[in-house]
Amino acid sequence: MHIDDVREWFLIADQDFDSANFLTKMYPKPIEIICYHCTQAVEKYLKGFLEYNDVVPEKTHNLSYLLDRCIEINDIFKAILKECDFINRFTTNIRYIHRKEITETDVEYVLKFTIKIKNFASFLKIRDAL
Repeated sequence: MHIDDVREWFLIADQDFDSANFLTKMYPKPIEIICYHCTQAVEKYLKGFLEYNDVVPEKTHNLSYLLDRCIEINDIFKAILKECDFINRFTTNIRYIHRKEITETDVEYVLKFTIKIKNFASFLKIRDAL
C-alpha cells in the first residue's frame, strides 16, 4: 500500500465533495457541476479504498465497476450499491452537449448519497488509520 496515495485520494475526494457543497449556494445552481463533483468524490473514495488494499485503481470513471472491485475485497460494500448505481448516472457524460436532464431532486439525492458514502464505515476506518 502507498499510504501517501491513499491520503491523496481521500484529500481530493473531500475537495470534490466540498466543491459540490459550495456550489449549492449559487443561483442559479449549477446542478450538472454539483452532480459531477459528487461522482468525482465517490470515484476517489472507492479508488482510495482499492489503493489501501494494494489494488492499483484502473483509470475509469465507472463507479459500478470500481464498486465491484471493492466488493471483491469486502462484500460490506454491497451496502452502498444502490447509492453508487444512482450516482454513476451523473459521471463525465453530463459535462458534454446532449446530456441527460438533471432535476433538483436528482441533486438532493446525489448529495445525500455522497454523504452516506463519504461516511461509510470502511472509509472512516481508513481515515482513522491515516
